[in-house]
Amino acid sequence: MPIVSYGHYGFALLLIPTAAADYLEYERFQLIDALAPMINAGKLRVYSINSMNKESWMNNQMLGEHKAIRHNQFNEYVFNEVIPFIRNSTSPEIMIYTCGASFGALHAMNLFLKRPDIINGAISMSGVYNLTEYTKGFWDDQVFYNSPEHYMPGLNDPYYLDKIKASHHIHIYTGSGDYEDPEAGKRFAGILYEKGIWYDLDVWGQDIKHDWPTWIKMLPYILENKF
Repeated sequence: MPIVSYGHYGFALLLIPTAAADYLEYERFQLIDALAPMINAGKLRVYSINSMNKESWMNNQMLGEHKAIRHNQFNEYVFNEVIPFIRNSTSPEIMIYTCGASFGALHAMNLFLKRPDIINGAISMSGVYNLTEYTKGFWDDQVFYNSPEHYMPGLNDPYYLDKIKASHHIHIYTGSGDYEDPEAGKRFAGILYEKGIWYDLDVWGQDIKHDWPTWIKMLPYILENKF
């Protein structure tokens, strides 16, 4: 699968596409342009990869079990290929943060929570954290273990929990305008609070819609003010 990178220095930001898009989505919608001053200043190096949603939860021709299998294969691709590629192209000690908007927000958060030993935090914009929002009624253990709202309340393994707690970059951002679901972010933040996990929840106003102009404002704000 293709991967693109922007910049040469700084921490690594791994972008997950919004829905069924490809690795160039963030460039096409000018979000990379919005990050260019920070990229050129050496604050961060951005990576972007393909989505697998067309081969999984957004493919109405597939069985639910097969969609779930493809989701897990995507996770393993990130853990076993993308993260090592980033480290090999930068340094073994580089800090890596996942980032996504819309469906990409769930993936970004899920990837971090599942492997906080190799991913250092997540930025999730305009997301929901309950995978059943996308599964059209299908449910099995694979859905449960890829749905942060479901598995986080029962996560007690100190190996994972302590590493998650060590992160100071769990950013949950959302608007309150058209097609946004601010309650999803609040609900998930409440789960993190109950587990004693630090988070940064920011709910923007009713003029902030579920669309690219929002994320073009939101992501530079987070990177400039929180990193």
